[in-house]
Amino acid sequence: MQLIHVVPHIAAEASGPSYSVPRLCRALALRDHKITLSCLAAGQQIPEVELSLHSSWPILKTFGISTDHTNWLRHRSNHVDIVHNHSLWSMVNITAGWVVPGRKAKFVTSPRGTLSEWALSHSRYKKRVIWPFQKRTLEMADLLHATCEEEYDDIRRIGLKAPVLIVPNGIDLPVPHSRAPSRSNDRTLLFVSRIHPVKGLESLLESWSRLESHFTNWRLRIVGPGDPDYVDSLVSRAASYSLSRVEFVGPLYGKEKDAAYREADLFVLPTHSENFGMVVAEALAHECPAIVSHGAPWSGLDRERCGWWIPNSVESLTQTLETAMSQSEDELQAMGVRGRNWMEREFSWDGIGQSMEDGYRWLLEGGSPPDCVRLD
Repeated sequence: MQLIHVVPHIAAEASGPSYSVPRLCRALALRDHKITLSCLAAGQQIPEVELSLHSSWPILKTFGISTDHTNWLRHRSNHVDIVHNHSLWSMVNITAGWVVPGRKAKFVTSPRGTLSEWALSHSRYKKRVIWPFQKRTLEMADLLHATCEEEYDDIRRIGLKAPVLIVPNGIDLPVPHSRAPSRSNDRTLLFVSRIHPVKGLESLLESWSRLESHFTNWRLRIVGPGDPDYVDSLVSRAASYSLSRVEFVGPLYGKEKDAAYREADLFVLPTHSENFGMVVAEALAHECPAIVSHGAPWSGLDRERCGWWIPNSVESLTQTLETAMSQSEDELQAMGVRGRNWMEREFSWDGIGQSMEDGYRWLLEGGSPPDCVRLD
């Protein structure tokens, strides 16, 4: 198959769609498909994938308007099998829904978490202005892609009727490592993600304030980039609680981020809304058990006995942290091993590429839908 994937931009340090979309493209390329990734900017090359970069208007940059991209996509969609559009709200994504339908290519759209109730409630003015144009992009899709059942529910909640392909993101599995027994009794609770109000850090700090004095050998490390003013507000909040073992590390990348996962005993993400939560998969791949709120689609943590999937409240978070931090080092390590096994079994990029290919082939050839496609 000849496939075009569209995303507004690919950051140099891969996270979110900047991680998942290039990895998906490469997984499909390794299955002998011809892949072009079209975007406005890319901070990285992608092996086996052709990059098509386009200039954008110097004004209204927040909207990502690119006449160059629109014209290119209008022409190329007559010569490929599928155009797969990732994310919403950028004009790069919106115009795809206006120029691709009616041409040779079938049109697939991945909302990438942008249709959750929490996401729709933020930046309301911009979204209200754009919605009539964005709605067409969604309604004209031949196939919608969700990364989890919760995102499938979001798609149906707003009335979209197209078939939905449910395929999670994959994870690059780090080289397995043996966790050596701790030389000291010091333990680490780790948060890794964007420092943003959606991530629930206020709840985390409040819960930690209730527990810090009872777990004197534990520390909380908060890792990730964020708006400086917002980060300062969290630092001030921690100071108001008189917390002494909270560390705001800032962003870590590559080997430094891997080391943070390896050195942690427990991972936490009390988020309000995620369509996947790649950092959860990263933690589990590093054999670190996880506590994740219902704002992210990780109900399997309970089933696989590698963490806790909990209601999004301070009370629930506090109780679960108390339970988890009371576990022995051996118990937490056993949970971590089960999490790693789960990632190997269900989230390898080869398997994700196979499922996506199955959905594409059904879209092009018809017949009985594969198990990953929902028609209801």
